[in-house]
Amino acid sequence: MEAKDPRSLAAEARKKMEGAIEHLRRELAGVRTGRASVALLDPVHVDAYGASMPLNQVASLSIPEPTVIVAQPFDPSLLAAVEKAIRAANLGLNPSNDGKLVRVPLPPLTDERRKELSKVVHKLAEEARNAVRQVRRDANDRLKKMLKDHAISEDDERRALDEMQKLTDQQIALIEDLQAKRDADLLTR
Repeated sequence: MEAKDPRSLAAEARKKMEGAIEHLRRELAGVRTGRASVALLDPVHVDAYGASMPLNQVASLSIPEPTVIVAQPFDPSLLAAVEKAIRAANLGLNPSNDGKLVRVPLPPLTDERRKELSKVVHKLAEEARNAVRQVRRDANDRLKKMLKDHAISEDDERRALDEMQKLTDQQIALIEDLQAKRDADLLTR
């Protein structure tokens, strides 16, 4: 659906920018800090029933202790497949199974690993900033086209461009906040 006026264009741009920030939140949840989180296992896919399925669809995940994640397969015959999938996901985790469930202890973070993860956080935040800026660029191009097609006046275009910049600044400040919080989590644990 193509926006026909500056107001609907701004609403559309806001929605896309918020989508980029929501994506960043999900990505940051998967970046490991010293504390266990089931989001760490989101990238794990298990070969089950002839298909590759997300781990959370073949096992219940829980955190009985701050540094342990437990995966209990719904089907006990998938125990070995779940353990193998976690090991193969290249997350630096060493799962073990006791015949009923898979325990995934989280090793403490080394300073070197914290720095690597901090770089990952910065990279993800930069990708989100770029996505927000791209939305702004597209919206500004569409505003200029509206002006050229005489759909809006120069004053309307100037106001809309200013509004788009304010929206972009707000969203980027939110990204900076998320990045700073995640960095603080990494460096304080």
